Amino acid sequence: MDAKSTAKNNDRRMKVLVVDDESFMLLAWKKILHGHNCEIRTLSDSREVVSVADGWRPDVTVLDIRMPHVSGMQVLRDLKFRDVPTEVVMMTAHATVETAVEAVKSGAYDYLTKPFANIEAAALTVLKAGRHRRLVQRNRELESMLEVKDSFEGLVGSSPEMKRVFELIDGVAYSSSTVLLQGESGTGKELVARAIHHRSPRRSRPFVAVNCSALTDTLLESELFGHEKGSFTGATATKRGLFEVADGGSIFLDEIGTVPTPTQVKLLRVLQEGELKRVGSSETRRVDVRVIAAANVDLAQATQEGAFRADLFYRLNVIAVHLPSLRERAGDIPLLALHFLRKYNARTDKSIEGIQPEVMETLERYPWPGNVRELENVVERAVVLGRGKEIGVSDLPESMRERRPAQRESGTPLADLPYRKAKEIALAEFDRRYMTELLTHTAGNVSKASRMAGMDRSNFRRVLKKYEINPTGFSSNGGNGRELNGVA
Repeated sequence: MDAKSTAKNNDRRMKVLVVDDESFMLLAWKKILHGHNCEIRTLSDSREVVSVADGWRPDVTVLDIRMPHVSGMQVLRDLKFRDVPTEVVMMTAHATVETAVEAVKSGAYDYLTKPFANIEAAALTVLKAGRHRRLVQRNRELESMLEVKDSFEGLVGSSPEMKRVFELIDGVAYSSSTVLLQGESGTGKELVARAIHHRSPRRSRPFVAVNCSALTDTLLESELFGHEKGSFTGATATKRGLFEVADGGSIFLDEIGTVPTPTQVKLLRVLQEGELKRVGSSETRRVDVRVIAAANVDLAQATQEGAFRADLFYRLNVIAVHLPSLRERAGDIPLLALHFLRKYNARTDKSIEGIQPEVMETLERYPWPGNVRELENVVERAVVLGRGKEIGVSDLPESMRERRPAQRESGTPLADLPYRKAKEIALAEFDRRYMTELLTHTAGNVSKASRMAGMDRSNFRRVLKKYEINPTGFSSNGGNGRELNGVA
């Protein structure tokens, strides 16, 4: 099952099995859960629970403790013994601390006392149990999908875009041809380079990675090709360059587009002839190195603009691999998030069980300008700062929490939602409509609109950003420069 199928599975109606020997209680639960997008089945005979639950697979089983034939506590133990995938919420009119503790110890998710003091709270308990069951199920599915990552040097993904990347890695690994990786910063270019090397016949030889943009022009040339003692100030000893270190293996040249023109000439000679000269030496040395280069800029365009040598570009562009941005492979976000959760659980000696559905929805909606690297940073932060069993919304950076406007599924009546949720959504819809009408009236003039609203301009901008409203879309001329700057 891929991540997209998992998401669809989480969108289905929640299945709830209610078990009680009193018919009025079964009817009450149908009313309690009405409007919560639940599919409900009821049973009055506790002897049928295990077989029905095993076949129907409810997300939640609401189970009365005192029943004839088989007690609720025994049914709970049987469900757990048979590993039936359902969360169990126990209920009884004879509540004691001892029975509550026993139920939880036996595997119950929660415990309700009859009669219910708060019907909405009872419904919320069942819905939370169902969401937890789906979270556990989703995590198990993602965990099984993660097992394939080791064959691709830690690359994680099941989307069609990443499957194409995996196929390219397999296709080019056996050869010694030069590979050019192009994609935005943070898309995992070095991981792809390592995967190509470790699946190639050169795997037993060195893999050397160098970030070309991190070194000055003089230092880059010395690092790549080496230098002789005394060839420049500070050259107190002869040094082999990275091409010599990588002899027989592979060298990864990251951000190749930043290499200065004189060094580009020397790189071209290595690619064409397999020869180099150390700085300050006239001796030609031969090397056998596979070059894997990467760029986060369009090298073809840089070549047309004269910023990059055309002959070097054509030498590098033997096999081109485009790495998709995280926006292009959004279906991989749940898989990546769980991968990073496991990684930082191990590093920090924590045992956070999963990621709450609301958080996963936020991660899937976020545009990720920093791609996979940014997602990893967000999950690492959440693991380090998190105090609960799951990563919650409060564990996300504030900038991401602000991007979470309340929304409802198309056509869902407010009356079918709990009061607080319905109020939150109604206020959000009012905000969007009010802001849209204001900007339409002022032709996108933010200052004028904020004055009409009686709001501070910075607060007005904050609301626009929260609901992702772009005032340039309301301007008669597409925007008036200074007045609209900085508003997304």
